[in-house]
Amino acid sequence: MGKMKQKNQRQYVIGIDGGGTKTEAALADFEEKILKLAKTGPSNLRNVGIKRAAENIALAIKKILPRKGKISCIFVGLAAVEEEYKSKKGEIKKEILKRLKNFESKLIIGSDQLVAFRVGTDKKNGVVLISGTGCVCHGWKNRREAKTSGWGWLADEGSGFWAGQRGFQAIFKELDGRGPKTLITKLVFKEWKLRRKEDFLKKIYSKDSILQASSISKIIDKASEMGDKIAISIMNEAGKELAQAAITVIKKLNFQNEKFPVVLVGRMFRSKIIFNMAKKEIRKIAPKTQFFQPKVEPVIGAVKLAIENLKRQTFLK
Repeated sequence: MGKMKQKNQRQYVIGIDGGGTKTEAALADFEEKILKLAKTGPSNLRNVGIKRAAENIALAIKKILPRKGKISCIFVGLAAVEEEYKSKKGEIKKEILKRLKNFESKLIIGSDQLVAFRVGTDKKNGVVLISGTGCVCHGWKNRREAKTSGWGWLADEGSGFWAGQRGFQAIFKELDGRGPKTLITKLVFKEWKLRRKEDFLKKIYSKDSILQASSISKIIDKASEMGDKIAISIMNEAGKELAQAAITVIKKLNFQNEKFPVVLVGRMFRSKIIFNMAKKEIRKIAPKTQFFQPKVEPVIGAVKLAIENLKRQTFLK
């Protein structure tokens, strides 16, 4: 009787989207219905390392575990996992499971790039362009792949950090008298409730300096909507940089004359200037491009991948 009860217990999947600002987890049934959501700290491997990333991932999983039922599959999409951490997937998995104790479930470590692509389209061929704290572009065509950007905060042109850094530079050029006045300065001091530039420095050069600098990009976007020329210039340049990353991938996969999806993911695309500029530049070389900007969070893509993996496993049996 006990075995029968166990066999008939409800089954679920969990999707995880781990980024530079936060880790988001979603509990779902096999019909992709989201039952619980939770957020914890960052899990970008490049920024926080394997152990801290594992802690935030495990905590997110614990927050959404159902009281009854079985978790059949967990798909964890992580930034940087297809770059320098590709050979560390086993170690990452081990560190996560170590923090969950007596937890039994199929756990897959994959790329946040694939997660983001799947949330925007069910097609297998196409391109995803991501711009949040960092940025990356990845494309798939049959058995071929191509990738640009995603090399961390020292590069990642067009990302939130990249834009925030330029905003920071513009602010201190104004404060030093080396550059023109910009609305960015006024808005940052007002929204962050700062009085002196020393207060600004303390906030930026904190233990989370990458996140603090990246958050300036939201204020730059606000300033651009208010007509500030420097802010508009930063947003336009960001759009062009992101478009160039996509164009490079499109050319490598020879998509120029085809109808294919480009999925735009990340808060930087909430900027009308960046969104419109990226579309305009990409369509110059690939006029048949279909753009998709998902209305749901990327974690839904991780849920889809967890379910797809289970279906594929069942089919192979």
